[in-house]
Amino acid sequence: MRPSLTVVLALGLLAACTDGSVTFPTAQKAQDRVVAETHVTIVRITRDNIATFAKPRGGPEPTKLASAEPAEYKIGPGDVLGIYVVDHPELTVPSLEPGSGFVVKSDGNLAYPFLNTIAAAGKTVEELRSEMTQGLTKYFPAPQVDIRVMTFNAHQVVVIGEVNHPGTLALDTKPMTLLDAINAAGGMDPNADARSVTVRRGGALYTVDLGAFMTGEMGHNNPTLAAGDMVTVPRRKVAEAYVLGEINAAAIDLSKDTITLTQAITRQGGLIQNRSDARGVFVFRANGEAMTIYQLDVSSPTGLLLGTQFELEVRDVVYITTSPLQRWNDTISRILPTVGAYTTAQSLNK
Repeated sequence: MRPSLTVVLALGLLAACTDGSVTFPTAQKAQDRVVAETHVTIVRITRDNIATFAKPRGGPEPTKLASAEPAEYKIGPGDVLGIYVVDHPELTVPSLEPGSGFVVKSDGNLAYPFLNTIAAAGKTVEELRSEMTQGLTKYFPAPQVDIRVMTFNAHQVVVIGEVNHPGTLALDTKPMTLLDAINAAGGMDPNADARSVTVRRGGALYTVDLGAFMTGEMGHNNPTLAAGDMVTVPRRKVAEAYVLGEINAAAIDLSKDTITLTQAITRQGGLIQNRSDARGVFVFRANGEAMTIYQLDVSSPTGLLLGTQFELEVRDVVYITTSPLQRWNDTISRILPTVGAYTTAQSLNK
């Protein structure tokens, strides 16, 4: 049977619960008939079975992405170097000002006076300084060479997805953590899912629950990035339950926090007084072609307390039934205008 027809039949059964002549839960005969015809199971939430609905809350998962090993910066193609030789301004080209200096070519080589071409890529600043000092001793007595990386371009990470400024970030001598990279990319968009950030390193893809790090639940979930890492911040998926019936109807967001049945009711202002039947709080939960309907009586604080242990799931539908008296009033309200019109018509015909 199609799910839509299943819901219609189930709602019909629940409507019978509010006609003033049926008690909760529904009569076993009617229940058996619906179960047989529509694959619906009706379960009354009680003290005896509530433990089966109170799911143990699993903690955040530690990421399997290891932090990049700290290492001294290696010069690479695209880096701009500032080189200064004491007492030899002619060898300082052009200066040590940011943005100026010698550019390491795409082949990893560096052109420098007297030394012609020097292989710079893959060396630390100290290794290159030592090599250049040794080379210049052929032309100058005891040269004092100073080298600095003026602009870092060789090693980069990429941040894409739900961030304000996606793009490429350069790695420098200071280690960059995952959170550092996201902040440098302008921070997360409000729709971002911080608990499902992914990092592609080499041929492997790792998931990082960065939200757990930011809340202090998982201190290791902020790994240091390595050159070539690609960070993707995904959009938070829609995860909602729905509250309908004699209550302020709304969609309940389950993507950030776990919400219980009692929380869902109270966050919507509670049941509508004089219209709702506190005995008839139902939760519809689909499971393929089958459906389970959970019924909770919240006419007493005990029921609300039980509801604090019943956790809603994505696509659950919470339905609050109408009280028998209100159903009668609604029926009378629909009839009275017709009766009044009929009476008026009869009066005019006399």
